[in-house]
Amino acid sequence: MTGLRVLVVDDERPALDELTFLLGRDERVGTVLAAASATEALRLLRETGVDAVFLDVQMPGLSGLELGELLGNFRTPPRIVFVTAHEEHALQAFDLQAVDYVLKPVRADRLAEAVRRLGGPAEAPSAPADVQIPVELGGVTRFVQRSAITHVEAQGDYARLHTGEGSHLVRTPLTALEDEWGAAGFVRIHRSLLVSMQHVTEVRMDAGRCSVVVSGGAELGVSRRHTRQLRERLARRNQA
Repeated sequence: MTGLRVLVVDDERPALDELTFLLGRDERVGTVLAAASATEALRLLRETGVDAVFLDVQMPGLSGLELGELLGNFRTPPRIVFVTAHEEHALQAFDLQAVDYVLKPVRADRLAEAVRRLGGPAEAPSAPADVQIPVELGGVTRFVQRSAITHVEAQGDYARLHTGEGSHLVRTPLTALEDEWGAAGFVRIHRSLLVSMQHVTEVRMDAGRCSVVVSGGAELGVSRRHTRQLRERLARRNQA
């Protein structure tokens, strides 16, 4: 099977060389082309087609985001992976249907994951089965579907499960729920909050601060420490 044909675009020579080297070592990649500017990239793309473009965001002249818009007008648009030190452009990248958004400094394992996603959803993993969570309500045990939970809030050694219809306190620490429900799409966005990715309807940035809005309208603050993880998970959801 022929490997992927990819183009790396970065105006900084060390970053360009490093990414070209790492991609060249990946057995799933057959050809790696390199361009030090968006203009050079367009010239190469007029001469030869590629499967994917690994694209920096901030470059002199035409930016990576502007180049991404142009690529979307190609008859057969290449898939795009943004590779940048600037996490604040992730939402714009998602609007361009980027396959992934990798933050610098680039880790080899993170880049390998981006290449894996380029292979296309040959066989998408099955979604974790929904489960029923027992909760106490007025002395009566009732059950809440995990899929209905928008977010979880830590309250000491307990956790409060929030749904569109109300909230319920359970005798389980937040860390235990994070470990158990991570595969079902629950992500920590603050030391006291987990959010269900399937219920995130909006991401807001204001003066460098990030928050998410979930089904039902609740707005939840995202700590600086957890913003990067949230952005990467949003990128995966966008590609799914």
